Amino acid sequence: MTLTFNLLVAICLGYVAFLFAVAFAGERQSTRGHSGWLRGPTVYTLSLSIYCTAWTFYGAVGYAARSGLEFMTIYLGPTLVFVGWWWFLRKLVRIGRAERVTSIADIVSSRYGKSTSLAVIVTLLAVVGTTPYIALQLQSITLAFGVFAAPGTDASELHGLALWCAVGLAIFTILFGTRRLDMGERHEGIVSAIAVEAVVKLLALLSVGAFVVWGLNDGIGATRAAIAAGPVADWTATPGRWAGLILVSGAAVICLPRMFQVLVVENTDERHLATASWAFPAYLMAMCLFVVPIAATGLARMPAGSNPDLFVLTLPLAEGRDGLALLAFLGGFSSATSMVIVASVALATMLSNHVVMPIWLAVQGQGRASISGDVRAVVLRARRISILAVLAMSYLYVRTTGGTAALASIGLISFVGIAQVLPTLAFGLFWSGATRLGAAAGIVTGFAIWGWTMLLPVLLPGVAALEAPFGIGWLGSSSLFGMTGDPLVTAVILSLGLNTFVFCLVSLVASPTPMERLQAPRFVHVFDRTAQPRGHRGGTAQADELLIMAQRILGAREAQDFFFAEARRQGRDRDLPETTPELLDRLERRLSGSVGAATAHAMVSGITGDAPVSVEDLLAVADETAHIMEYSARLEAQSAELTRTTRELREANAKLTALGRQKDAFLSQVSHELRTPMTSIRAFSEILREEDVPEADRARYAGIILEESRRLTRLLDDLLDLSVLESGQVVLDRVAVSLRDVIDRALAASGETGLHIDRDPVAEAVHVETDPDRLAQVFINLVTNAARYCDAARPTLSIRVAVAEAVTVDFTDNGGGIEPDARDLIFEKFARLSERSATGRAGLGLAICREVMARLGGGIAYVAAGRGTTFRVRLPRMVAQAAVAE
Repeated sequence: MTLTFNLLVAICLGYVAFLFAVAFAGERQSTRGHSGWLRGPTVYTLSLSIYCTAWTFYGAVGYAARSGLEFMTIYLGPTLVFVGWWWFLRKLVRIGRAERVTSIADIVSSRYGKSTSLAVIVTLLAVVGTTPYIALQLQSITLAFGVFAAPGTDASELHGLALWCAVGLAIFTILFGTRRLDMGERHEGIVSAIAVEAVVKLLALLSVGAFVVWGLNDGIGATRAAIAAGPVADWTATPGRWAGLILVSGAAVICLPRMFQVLVVENTDERHLATASWAFPAYLMAMCLFVVPIAATGLARMPAGSNPDLFVLTLPLAEGRDGLALLAFLGGFSSATSMVIVASVALATMLSNHVVMPIWLAVQGQGRASISGDVRAVVLRARRISILAVLAMSYLYVRTTGGTAALASIGLISFVGIAQVLPTLAFGLFWSGATRLGAAAGIVTGFAIWGWTMLLPVLLPGVAALEAPFGIGWLGSSSLFGMTGDPLVTAVILSLGLNTFVFCLVSLVASPTPMERLQAPRFVHVFDRTAQPRGHRGGTAQADELLIMAQRILGAREAQDFFFAEARRQGRDRDLPETTPELLDRLERRLSGSVGAATAHAMVSGITGDAPVSVEDLLAVADETAHIMEYSARLEAQSAELTRTTRELREANAKLTALGRQKDAFLSQVSHELRTPMTSIRAFSEILREEDVPEADRARYAGIILEESRRLTRLLDDLLDLSVLESGQVVLDRVAVSLRDVIDRALAASGETGLHIDRDPVAEAVHVETDPDRLAQVFINLVTNAARYCDAARPTLSIRVAVAEAVTVDFTDNGGGIEPDARDLIFEKFARLSERSATGRAGLGLAICREVMARLGGGIAYVAAGRGTTFRVRLPRMVAQAAVAE
């Protein structure tokens, strides 16, 4: 079979169709709940192979041809991370699951107080650092096609091919990366396709390597001799450069958006890291096993000036092995497409969650996302547009640079750029004192130095302003701060060094916000805290409100399925579930895949009414031993609550006991008061029936009967009056009346009380709208009580009127006052101050006054104001009108 350009295009289309089928099958299996094998350690480990992009598949051979074994640093960094930093990765995955993060920007934002601004900074850094790297993948596909193109093929045709590749990858990514919003932002369809591509590219590179060693060099011994005789053997290691490359490649395997996506977000079981800790380094070792033999053989056999990056393709073609060349092409194609797909999904998630959604929610207005607008549609549309935008920018980068050295070196440049997130991420996992301001300052500092020393010299080669801006030589991009030597080592030292220094300095100076203090223990002490509940209490949220919000984000069917499943879990098959903390926690997990962990938590908390930072949480994060302090604070709070409740119960019990005694005294008094006049009336009535009663005695007995009947009437009137007032059946006749007239009427009705009355007629000249009969009744009771209970030698009652926010009338006598322990009971129905002068009274006067004033819209209260007894009657100010003094 002779490979032609058109045949290769047809094979690529068939391969892409095969990947579509694999992704569709994986997606369907996941939808049906049969995705056990998709979520196993093998697929998880294979998905990590997106670290090996086309730059690694093709470029590693070219790297070895130019720099010898230095290409190994790109594999040693991830190997050291997975073998030696396994505990760090485990903590990262645990935090990702506990905090429901969906991207590298999301985890940084969540750690530092769920800061949107910090998430935007990380997102922009990721876009700037990754978009050219995606362009590298498109360029590698174009170069690979160029190997099979006929001589004289126009370059515009190859660029057109890159465009169609970008379009095809965009369609694939949109179909399987934004089909739905998942609770953990996992994409089983894409992951299954990536696993297949991992096998294809590994098989392709091993096949070419085996062909080179045993097909072209007649075995291992001859291959070793060819390597020793070639220029590869003349390479010498530079320790500083090796250390720098290992550092940035180790940082890249954690911080690259696509690697964080598969390492943390797509992880379904923390235990899979145990398999990946040895299986992924083994995969990397297999990928680089034949790199040096292919490079040395290509340098020896291919014509001078041949591109060493393409030896994987050109060596089989030169020997007429078209089938092997096709397999190698598909391996490179798989390396490029898998990276582009996952990177596009990761960047689209970051752009939609941290740039588009905050702007959209701000435009819509706070809280409207839960009741109006289809949030789900907005998120999906934002992600699709973001994917198109990222791939469009990558294609424009290809066209602008024209495949120059900018693409050849962009891999390492991207590694150093994205490594600027590492100090913020690493310190955030272990240092509770790290702050949002420090993180932002550190990342911005590192980003600026990286852009000046590495990115701009590649994008703007030969620009004199970069070497001596403003005529200052030590600010030049290649000699910043006077540092010269290897540009990569200089850039790594300056960017990461100053990044870390500024981050630590600002964190030590700046104070963390309450939300940062809350979040810090969740990250630093994640292994102690992940088993604890999220903290939702349910508040006043109703299930239907939560369902409405969920439908806006997840879609009606998925949201309803979720709520019905939760209802069945609670044993409520025909009803909505109760809003338990467990339900809210699972709902927040479900929503975080669409709008990010911070936004999802804010939206759920906004409906439940939970405070974002509680007092207990602040106490818990104020100490490094937060989990112990939190438990202690909770016990202390419970103890205080029990003590307060006990005290309140004791006070209520004492009050009830006193009221019980008053009730018993009341019943005894009422029976006595009823029996006494009835007995007198009966006895003297029987006497009057006798014929020989003298006329004088007859008149005196008739007077006694009349007085006792009046006494009995007053008691019954008080009882009936109180009953009517408490039942709310009283009818008030409100009219405008002079307060002075009401006071005059009350004093006249009280009769000769023996009190000296002290008044201010001018101040009393106030008109109020009230029921004058009922208000006079209150005043009569207060005057009568003063006459009965004032124990002064010369009893005096002072009546004072004041007009401020309300009209108040103070009745103050010059007696000994009321004992403090009796002040809470004087307005109760059964209370009496003493037995003195209480004949004919049952302690209902002040209770009636309280009920009357409540119906009049005012109030009555005892005022402790020095010596004597003061009762203050208050009428609402809105019905009061000042009158001209008469």
